[in-house]
Amino acid sequence: MRTTRYLQPMTRLTSLLLLACLPAFGLLGGCATRVEPSHYAAEKPTLDLKRYFNGTLDASGMFQDRSGTVIKRFDVVITGTWKGDVGTLDEDFTYSDGTRQRRVWTLTKVAADRYTGTAADVVGQAEGVIAGNALRWKYTLALPVDGKVIDVQLEDWMYLMNERVMLNRAVMSKYGFHVGDITLSFAKRP
Repeated sequence: MRTTRYLQPMTRLTSLLLLACLPAFGLLGGCATRVEPSHYAAEKPTLDLKRYFNGTLDASGMFQDRSGTVIKRFDVVITGTWKGDVGTLDEDFTYSDGTRQRRVWTLTKVAADRYTGTAADVVGQAEGVIAGNALRWKYTLALPVDGKVIDVQLEDWMYLMNERVMLNRAVMSKYGFHVGDITLSFAKRP
């Protein structure tokens, strides 16, 4: 009987602590949940990277810092060519401030659902996985910022909406901390 009297307040305290901690556990659980490309395996139309990035595409996008403020807007003309399982994407960027940049990707199909990629400002090799209408593209970019070059990690998710349009959402991070987001819309020329 004495034990029950002492346990009752402890049980209430434990319950209150658990209730107070549940939101934190939910946040941690949310961070641990990751969408994998296989989640999109049944989505249509099926993305064929060699087919979509063959010819000329126009794209428009923006970079937002971690607070959501748009920092840069840009347009890109992309010319894609393929020889077997090796493709070249020649990207010509024009930024809203008038500056220009060029990036040339070399993509290699290494498996039915996997690609690798290199470019002059990409550190090491990009890795891509396709499933259904989606491509997850992960890489490290050497980014010039205020006269210095810093390495940032990007995780791009590209979704083929129809035969002409693909949407891209990229998360940029440094040392695991969110730096900003890139949103991009591609339109394949007829």
